[in-house]
Amino acid sequence: MIDRLSIVVVEKDRDRAVQIVDALTAETDHEVFVITAETGLARHVADRQPDIVLIDIDNPSRDTLEELTLASGPLERPVAMFVTGTGGDLVKQAVEAGVSAYVVDGLKPERLSPVLDAAIARFQMFKQMRLELDEAKRALEDRKVIDRAKGVLMKARGVTEDEAYALLRKAAMDQGRRMAEVAEALVTAAGLLS
Repeated sequence: MIDRLSIVVVEKDRDRAVQIVDALTAETDHEVFVITAETGLARHVADRQPDIVLIDIDNPSRDTLEELTLASGPLERPVAMFVTGTGGDLVKQAVEAGVSAYVVDGLKPERLSPVLDAAIARFQMFKQMRLELDEAKRALEDRKVIDRAKGVLMKARGVTEDEAYALLRKAAMDQGRRMAEVAEALVTAAGLLS
């Protein structure tokens, strides 16, 4: 298991919560906070800012999943959910709410460590994928604006595409700015002048 973590455990039953805390702190001195109410989950999680949220619940309701969505924020932390039964679209809704690990057949203390490790690993993998997707989208937008700026230069100066690109690159280097920023300024200025 990963070194010391701050963990929020959502569990209504006090005795069950004690078992979970004991299992979590048996191997490593984790900082564990127990929340007994499903209502206000988002606020409680926001107050604690844990590394991971662990939810032990028989059958999560739509309200619980909505609270979970709020608690996960923009997918800020891994969430492991342990449920007793399955029901319809519950898995899909849980994943959409930000659940990293969805375990059916309830929480068993001996399974905690590997499930938390898996939830954290899966969360990190998806976080990396989201970052790469955002970078790819930004690169595509940059490419589009650079192409528009090249078109403006080609038309205004009567230069080739390669010459327009070289002009943009030189202007970016001279100004110490990204090429996409220079291109955006040029496209904006051209729009104002036409």
